[in-house]
Amino acid sequence: MTRALAMVSGGLDSILAAKLVKDQGIEVIAICFKSYFFNEENAKRMCAQIDVPLEVVDFSEEHFGMVRNPKHGYGKNMNPCIDCHAMMMKYTGELLKKFNADFIITGEILNQRPMSQNKRALEEVKKESGFSDKILRPLCAKVLEPTQMELDGIVDRERLLGISGRSRTEQMDLAKKWGIKDYPSPAGGCKLTEPNYAARLKDLVNKVEEIEEDDLEILKYGRHIRENDNCKIIVARTEVEASEIKKLLKEDDLVFFPNKYMGAMVILRGEPKESDIELAAKISARYSKGKDEEQVEIKYGRKESGFDKTIIVQPAKDEELVKLMIKVD
Repeated sequence: MTRALAMVSGGLDSILAAKLVKDQGIEVIAICFKSYFFNEENAKRMCAQIDVPLEVVDFSEEHFGMVRNPKHGYGKNMNPCIDCHAMMMKYTGELLKKFNADFIITGEILNQRPMSQNKRALEEVKKESGFSDKILRPLCAKVLEPTQMELDGIVDRERLLGISGRSRTEQMDLAKKWGIKDYPSPAGGCKLTEPNYAARLKDLVNKVEEIEEDDLEILKYGRHIRENDNCKIIVARTEVEASEIKKLLKEDDLVFFPNKYMGAMVILRGEPKESDIELAAKISARYSKGKDEEQVEIKYGRKESGFDKTIIVQPAKDEELVKLMIKVD
């Protein structure tokens, strides 16, 4: 029996591509990739809706290495889509032998994304993967040259589609026809496409050489503030965020909170000078019930050694913080 490996991102297009091939009587195994910036949760839900098995590949470290220095550059944010797709295809191609599969399915659509899915980019991805003769794009196959699988009759080209462009009408019609109801918005699962996260990641990779997984995870939470290259200040916006940030505290992180007022959790990470400590304290005062006071006493210290230091400061001004906030340019 013919078998194919479907690269499933967790979005609608990739699961429709898998279903289209499965309905030709071809056995389909879904392959989903997990990294520091996306996971397999959406893919699990999508695969269950078309009844195909799912294999999860964790390529976090290699993927992050590529994200820091992509050969083909970034998209609108920190998303190196061409390099990312090529890397996924390479991994999937190397799995063909393991699963005794004949070819690879992807959900790419010609011209759906102007930079990463134009004709040149699609060809570049195939070339970079090293498995160009094994890649089938069922949703746009009829507006591309026939693949070897179609020429050999393994796949019926007439039952494939010729979708092109940015409209999602045909995909949504197919989803309705096949009873696929639970699907996320386009690019909804990748943190690299989110402007605020991408701005924080760009700041991190430009300022820090040795980056750990927790450094990437904490980018999801709070307000991030930087005055210099030595250190960064993170302010929790909610109790839920404070709870998540606590799990990600490093041994040397300094934690700040007002002595007499309710306030947000503030941490100072890096190699701070006295001026950095004073700024963190002023920010702690600003995000507290004492923000309108002339002076506020702030306690601070490290998680393990206790909060045995105090400093009295004037709360930071909003216009000062706006200039220091790490945000989209």
